[in-house]
Amino acid sequence: MTIITADQLNSLLLSKSEAYRDYPFGPDAAVYKIKKKMFALLTDHAGGLRINLKCDPNEAMILRDLFDAVTPGYHMNKAHWNSVQIPGDVPVRELERMIDHSYGLVVKKLTKSQRTSLELGYGKEVIYR
Repeated sequence: MTIITADQLNSLLLSKSEAYRDYPFGPDAAVYKIKKKMFALLTDHAGGLRINLKCDPNEAMILRDLFDAVTPGYHMNKAHWNSVQIPGDVPVRELERMIDHSYGLVVKKLTKSQRTSLELGYGKEVIYR
């Protein structure tokens, strides 16, 4: 079972290199970005939390099959985003890996100069965990 608080999730998301939080959809939806590109969306939902994370489409389907708490991304492109209900059946370590994966996918889509700046500044092993 996923036992992680909103504060812990916030700290984890903001620990990603140059990540920041924004509220473009209002105070109830925290959007986490790198270079103005979203890699996570955190909201209160049904007595818990819901986090939307970018995901490789094939992996997204596998995660949905493995975990009841993982569903197609709510209000997102269903092929490329998953929603994870917290608490749920996703272990914290797997949730951390999913966050790393989302961040890495978004960084890979940045401009070459933005991507190179991050890779040189922090190291590829940090950016693409």
